[in-house]
Amino acid sequence: MATKTPVRPVHHDDEPLVGIPPEPPVRKRRSYAWVWLLVLAVAGYFGYRYYQRTHVQSTAATAAQGRNAKPRVIPVVTAPARAGDMPVFLRGLGTVTPLNNVTVKSRVDGQLMAIHFTEGQHVNQGDLLAEIDPRPFEVQLAQAQGQLARDQAQLNDAQANLGRYQALWKEQVIARQQLDTQQATVGQFQGVLETDRAAIASARLQLTYAKITAPISGRVGLRQVDAGNIVRAADASGLVTIAQMHPIAVLFTIPADNLPQVLAKLRVGAKLRVDAYDRDDKTKIASGTLLTVDNQIDPTTGTSKLKAVFNNDNNVLFPNQFVNCHLLLDTRHNVVIIPAPAIQTGPQGSFVFVVAGGHATMRPVTVSMTEGGDVAAEGIQPGDLVVTDGQDKLQDGSSVESRRPGGAGGARGAGAAAGTGAGAAAGSRRHAK
Repeated sequence: MATKTPVRPVHHDDEPLVGIPPEPPVRKRRSYAWVWLLVLAVAGYFGYRYYQRTHVQSTAATAAQGRNAKPRVIPVVTAPARAGDMPVFLRGLGTVTPLNNVTVKSRVDGQLMAIHFTEGQHVNQGDLLAEIDPRPFEVQLAQAQGQLARDQAQLNDAQANLGRYQALWKEQVIARQQLDTQQATVGQFQGVLETDRAAIASARLQLTYAKITAPISGRVGLRQVDAGNIVRAADASGLVTIAQMHPIAVLFTIPADNLPQVLAKLRVGAKLRVDAYDRDDKTKIASGTLLTVDNQIDPTTGTSKLKAVFNNDNNVLFPNQFVNCHLLLDTRHNVVIIPAPAIQTGPQGSFVFVVAGGHATMRPVTVSMTEGGDVAAEGIQPGDLVVTDGQDKLQDGSSVESRRPGGAGGARGAGAAAGTGAGAAAGSRRHAK
């Protein structure tokens, strides 16, 4: 069955549509975007004016508060510069060495019968130390004396015969040859007697060696052999060692560059003082005098060896003890001395902070020498207060509150010498720029 398509009526432009409602007319929409833009512009203008007025007031208040505020005061530790004498020391590492160190040995072979010393005892020269069995040497002495008596008797007989031969030769009874032979015989026996006397002296000397005495005065060490043992003159270790303690020597070294200054002092007869300090180089142990300088420089280390002598009356120096030696070479007079922690280093060189009128002023200085915790500096005057602790917070012209070491903040001042390390150096370089 075929479907019928509905027929749309034909419409002509000049004829109204029949059965179709007409379309409503299109209205033009009005745009209000410009109104919102205007509102935002007005609001931004008034907001900016409000912000500007508030910022100006805040800035003015801050400036007024800054004008009325007091400057920051930095607490520092200070010390006065002073005029005085500065010693010039040459330092070197040294070893305590006895002036004489003897290994006591037996000069004869035999059995050790007795020991007459105590280990560590101080002995004097000639004191009896040990005894060796003397009987073999007594026997040798007796034999030598017997030989001498026999040869003496033979000499007497030869001399008597010589007297008879002389009388017979005067009477022309015997030949001259017999007289000469008898005279030679007497001479031979006289020579034998001299040999016998020498043998007796040797036996007596061996008997003397049986008693071992101290060759020098000093402190004995540990004994190497006990009584009852057989000792020999060829033994390398010996019986005991003796080290001279009074006086005692110290061998130390200094750089070869300083040797001409020392030799110049010795040529004019100067007695240079040498101080011995402990291993930490903090406590002085003893004081002595420079004795001599070695005759050559060690090419491997570039140092020269010196020898000083100490009385060592209190036995504070001991053989092979390690010490730090300070050789007093000269003394500089009337120099300005300040504590070493006051020196700071910057790109322009060394400088210090000087406190005057409650303000710290940066002042360049020239360091001429340093001795211990003191520095001889040029560029400041005696009586100037220099900052020894707290420099890392300072700038040129900073307001400071000065304190002396030992008072408030004194602990920091006392530790300034050990605390001016990398941090303090970095701070000083920062302030010096």
